[in-house]
Amino acid sequence: MIALPAWLTDERLSADIEPLLRQTDDESLERLATEAQAVTLRRFGRIISLYAPLYLSNFCSSGCVYCGFASDRKSPRRKLDTDEIEKELLAMKALGVGDVLLLTGERTNSVGFDYLRRAVEIAARHMPRVAVEAFPMSVAEYRGLAECGCTGMTIYQETYDPDNYRELHRWGPKQDFLERLETPERAITGGIRSVGIGALLGLSEPVSEALAVLRHARYLCKTYWKAGVTVSFPRIRPQEGGFQPGFTVPDLFLARMIFAFRIGMPDVDLVLSTRESSAFRDGMAGLGITRMSIASRTTVGGYVEAETAGASQFEVSDDRSAEAFCAALRANNLEPVFKNWDAAYNNPLPEKERA
Repeated sequence: MIALPAWLTDERLSADIEPLLRQTDDESLERLATEAQAVTLRRFGRIISLYAPLYLSNFCSSGCVYCGFASDRKSPRRKLDTDEIEKELLAMKALGVGDVLLLTGERTNSVGFDYLRRAVEIAARHMPRVAVEAFPMSVAEYRGLAECGCTGMTIYQETYDPDNYRELHRWGPKQDFLERLETPERAITGGIRSVGIGALLGLSEPVSEALAVLRHARYLCKTYWKAGVTVSFPRIRPQEGGFQPGFTVPDLFLARMIFAFRIGMPDVDLVLSTRESSAFRDGMAGLGITRMSIASRTTVGGYVEAETAGASQFEVSDDRSAEAFCAALRANNLEPVFKNWDAAYNNPLPEKERA
């Protein structure tokens, strides 16, 4: 048995939100949407901040049953060299992107800390804001990334159910539930200014999963109150391997979850990626969601080689161009912002502000 941290099982941390998630009637959903929109407008105005992911590599050492990059997949493996990283970033800049999320699989001999640090160094020369979504690292490694210009990191726990987690992660370093759970705290301790968390919805029972994410976010906000925390809402998408999730997460439940999180965590950025359809994303923008990915390519080298890049981690649902997506936001009286972060702030979070 894993000794779980007290906050993960403390139902008091989510008692106010659980009833909102368990309601199923349309009338309560309308009320939640109205309240969530009012909170969003009051705290964030009409701004939607935008970012784009850059997949550096599809090498991976783990055996996650739900992932197109799992080490037993037959698709060709590739990592970008330094020249290719530069070209991808220039292609992204041409789209107007100023906020990049660098992604890898789990740590391998080919793609480890030194490779990721070099990629951060290159990205920081081109982008005002650089974040990573990669393998769990030590405090010292996160400090090294922060010193190179990395200000954010995202890591999904995938599922907060430890028994289900064990079954879904067949081999590799990702089998360690607690090490992954503690990663955001190591990142903040290392000087990373903002951490993003979430669960891959569909892997475990949705209400229980949502409550666990909420407890995690509230624990981080309270314990590391000077650091930023963001919450994402990824639903599992089709991928190589054909994994079928055990739980269905309907649009109406996901909308209810987003509204409840906005009401319960009014100051936290809520993130929705291109995993979701254009219609759903347009509906959620400004109703709770304040940060969104745009023009995403989930293949390695996908911005320069859009037509020829290899296998993706998952299928993108909203494949609109940056121009089309921004036009849709403006039509809803929202203002897309590619850059709301000045590179002058890309130094590590001061030690006195890490807790």
